[in-house]
Amino acid sequence: MAESKESAKGLHIGFIMDGNGRWAQRRGLPRTAGHTKGAQVFQDMVKYCKQLGVEAVTFYAFSTENWKRPKSEVDAIMRLLKEYLRRAFDYKKEDNRIIILGDKTPLSDEIKKLMAEIEEGTKDNKGMTINVAINYGGREEITHAARALARRVAEGTLDPDQIDEEMLAGELYTAGQKDPDFILRPSGEKRLSNFMLWQSAYAEFIYMDVLWPDFTRKHLDAAIEEYCHRSRRFGGI
Repeated sequence: MAESKESAKGLHIGFIMDGNGRWAQRRGLPRTAGHTKGAQVFQDMVKYCKQLGVEAVTFYAFSTENWKRPKSEVDAIMRLLKEYLRRAFDYKKEDNRIIILGDKTPLSDEIKKLMAEIEEGTKDNKGMTINVAINYGGREEITHAARALARRVAEGTLDPDQIDEEMLAGELYTAGQKDPDFILRPSGEKRLSNFMLWQSAYAEFIYMDVLWPDFTRKHLDAAIEEYCHRSRRFGGI
């Protein structure tokens, strides 16, 4: 852990939590059991990243496309989300800041109320930033930012020629945060799946052939070690 702790300081890590349903199906369990186990792994990763000195984590919890799943599965995910949000008040004691990324509009009033309370209650915390992406899609996020700028242009308060990358980034859900250093996807799949499209422009991608419910601290140590051996040139030599 000593090497991981030194290497992880200041990092922003994006997690695509993939493979919950497959994990359950391989065990003859309902897909909801995989989400329950995956939620436990999520909570452990938050704790471990804090111990390692990670600056920020972003967890892809529910995408804009996930509404297409069976209602029973969506309902189970929402129940787990409510449990997490209620427990998240404990993170105040750990000085973590919690930010919800995504379009909250279609979520229940109860969930939106919990989200608002937690974001407000932790906004001044100085510890690790925990981003939880709910009803999130990278394309939707960029579209949301473009609309915000377009409204300012229509109001006459912004000249289109003034719009630059920094201004658009300031309208994203992650405004004010550093971009992820690396994005980790377990489950053997090798794609972004509409996750942090803008922010990942220069992120490293690390894919691992392990389903999220089986993901452990040793897997994260290995991912950090791999990241440290990457050469990040940002377009230079």
